[in-house]
Amino acid sequence: MKRYHVTTFGCQMNAHDSERIKGMLEELGLGEAPSQEQADVLVLNTCTIREKPDTRFAAHMGNAAKLKRERPGTVVAVGGCYAEAQRERLFALYPAVDVAFGPGTISHLGEWLGAGGEGIARGSFGTGEERAFAAKLPLHRERRFQAWVQVSMGCNSVCSYCIVPAVRGREISRRPGEVVGEVGRLAAEGVREVTLLGQNVNSYGRDVGSSFAELLRAVDEVDGIERIRFTSPHPKDFRRDVIAAMAECPAVCEHAHLPLQSGSSRVLKAMRRTYSRDRYLRLVDELRSAIPDLALTTDIIVGFPGETEEDFRETLEAVEDVRFDGAFTFVYSPRAGTEAAAMREQVADDVKRDRIERLVEVVQRVAAEQNTSRLGMIEQVLVEGPSRTEPDLLRGRTRRNTTVNFSGDAVPGDLVDVEIAHATSTTLRGTRLAAAAA
Repeated sequence: MKRYHVTTFGCQMNAHDSERIKGMLEELGLGEAPSQEQADVLVLNTCTIREKPDTRFAAHMGNAAKLKRERPGTVVAVGGCYAEAQRERLFALYPAVDVAFGPGTISHLGEWLGAGGEGIARGSFGTGEERAFAAKLPLHRERRFQAWVQVSMGCNSVCSYCIVPAVRGREISRRPGEVVGEVGRLAAEGVREVTLLGQNVNSYGRDVGSSFAELLRAVDEVDGIERIRFTSPHPKDFRRDVIAAMAECPAVCEHAHLPLQSGSSRVLKAMRRTYSRDRYLRLVDELRSAIPDLALTTDIIVGFPGETEEDFRETLEAVEDVRFDGAFTFVYSPRAGTEAAAMREQVADDVKRDRIERLVEVVQRVAAEQNTSRLGMIEQVLVEGPSRTEPDLLRGRTRRNTTVNFSGDAVPGDLVDVEIAHATSTTLRGTRLAAAAA
């Protein structure tokens, strides 16, 4: 049996797409290999939102090219956002690549391999005009009790730093019946937690006569689904009907990932985020008024062109004011073809490094304080497996999406109660409470 290996870069949407890639390859009769060195088909599912994934991809391609020289029959496939962004020169940059596909043309890989590389030319590329939801492809799920569910693809926003609309196209929503039908099938297979995915998930439905609030309520009605998450929303589209659905639907988790990007209204305007600092803070107040135990996480960029020390100070103040439970922090990196890449007043690298270090220090301190406030509480945890750092402990996540390492007996997929005794900036630790007698 020929074997494949998929390397995934980037966001949750790419993680979902990779599960579909694996399912498609297994339907073609391939088995999964534990490493690139043991695979006949190497798939790199790429990201290009920042410079770091591009650098990692280049390193992986160097290894793939080496393996192909040693075993000329090896197939190298490149998919995802970097492939789409570089479609005009990908094969020139990386001659070892046999076939490429964008985020909406994953099936092109199956067509190429299904034809044995014949009938579809080596060096071929699935075209963006043929975009289709990956949700229609076979699925290889990494965990039997959790699943990604794609509700839309593409983005209609015009953030000045972001290349996503160029590589993933305009936003298209799946019909609500398709989404709810998929969730129902997953529940019947034992899935307890679903994460609804879209580039701007809460603008879902406008092109199919629905809304994200209606979708949340419909998914909440599916028997067997005990947790509903979603990512990533845009603050400008976080409407009151969505907040109400979060508060009223029992399965919707008390967590929202709400990208701030900057605490400076001046920088937000230059980013074309279409909200101000004050509007963002009002939204936070509305969310916490409706959902008192809500956990908030965020994305923050430092060093955007023209960002002054005062702008950066306002970002630090926003972190303190909101009290984020966690944050993904990034140094701005120019993306070719975006408005921000051509802006004057690019911030010096040493200033970016200084600011990211200061930001991370504040983010970690606030997150540690937030987690410390959970000491003594009993948290419901969905067990995912053994702890990554202490194999004698188990690991899982709370409804607020915090990782918990705990002692006690359980198997992956169990929902258990854990009493919290220790906290860090990123995790909680505790002991499972004895299950109540039947």
